[in-house]
Amino acid sequence: MKFRLHVVGIMLVSGLSFVYAQEQEAVGTDSTQTVELADLEAKKKLQAEIEKAEKEVKKAEKEAKKAEKARKKMEKAAEKREKLKDAVVDKKKAIAKKERKVNSMKEDMEMDKIKGKLSPNDIDKINNKIEREQLKIIREKEKLRKLELKLRKS
Repeated sequence: MKFRLHVVGIMLVSGLSFVYAQEQEAVGTDSTQTVELADLEAKKKLQAEIEKAEKEVKKAEKEAKKAEKARKKMEKAAEKREKLKDAVVDKKKAIAKKERKVNSMKEDMEMDKIKGKLSPNDIDKINNKIEREQLKIIREKEKLRKLELKLRKS
């Protein structure tokens, strides 16, 4: 009988130790799961911060590209304006040169008329040349007007 009590006691102790071991394993598993959950949450937060930082970097790069594009556009417009100014100056010089040429041709013709060097046929030829030059001057003045309009618009 004593033997039976010992066997029953051993069985009870081993059963209790088994149950205790199961509880300890469950508690260990719970604490491991808690740590894993905490790690997972920390990783999620870190990933969210990384994504947020990447978005901010992309946004900053986009803004920098826009600023660079605007700067280039401004430079291009300034270049265009300078070219237009130069073209206006060149047209004015060309017109003045043609007007001087016409005046010179008229003066020469008058001098040659006075001296009697020109025939009526020569006078007609010179008058035709003068008229052609005056038409060129009119066209050049129209081009100048258009260039000045472009310059005012830009």
